[in-house]
Amino acid sequence: MFNEIFGLLFTLVNFTLAILMYRFFGKKGLFAWVGCATILANLQVVKTVEIFGLTATLGNAMYASAFLATDIINERYGKEEAKKAVWLGFFTLLSMTIIMQMVLLFKPHTTDFAQGSLETIFGLLPRVALGSLAAFLVSQFLDVSIFTWLRKKFPTDGQFWIRNNGSTLISQFVDTLVFTSIAFLGEYEFHIWIEIFITTYILKFIVSVLDTPFGYIAKRFKFKDEMKEA
Repeated sequence: MFNEIFGLLFTLVNFTLAILMYRFFGKKGLFAWVGCATILANLQVVKTVEIFGLTATLGNAMYASAFLATDIINERYGKEEAKKAVWLGFFTLLSMTIIMQMVLLFKPHTTDFAQGSLETIFGLLPRVALGSLAAFLVSQFLDVSIFTWLRKKFPTDGQFWIRNNGSTLISQFVDTLVFTSIAFLGEYEFHIWIEIFITTYILKFIVSVLDTPFGYIAKRFKFKDEMKEA
């Protein structure tokens, strides 16, 4: 049960750090978190673990925190600002992919010990990154659109959980399908791919529910500079 218990702690740490970024740096902190979370999630996803007896990849909690950040941005600053955050995450991941592929092309010195490790992590990155880039754009823009639609149907502060979970659960399903298909279909045996798809979405479902209280906490934050702008 270590992975399950530690995974819960890991998830709570992810969300706490995202909220602290917002508390200390305001909207800019959320934008920075989206970029950071996008990179870290795609580094973590190359590691597979066993959760509840099934094969799963890491990165779900970190990736979900990016959805939390864009939902908070959408809730407090509007759809257009949320779209900017999505494009920021996309460009951040694209930049990392290009730069690290160029890094791997450098001929290592005879005393170098890092090349093999970097190849292990970033050698898989192009396909993983392609899947992530496609899934990120499709699912994040879907999340922003659904969240905006739900806000019209369920506009009160007490109904934030409907907007947050409704948009995330649908968009995360699409994200999981697109990403696992591009990144892992053919890399693993089909039954392993099915396990990864199912466990990834189940974990995202659980994580989505867990992030809701953090969204309510974020809604309570007040920032002097933003109040002046308003």
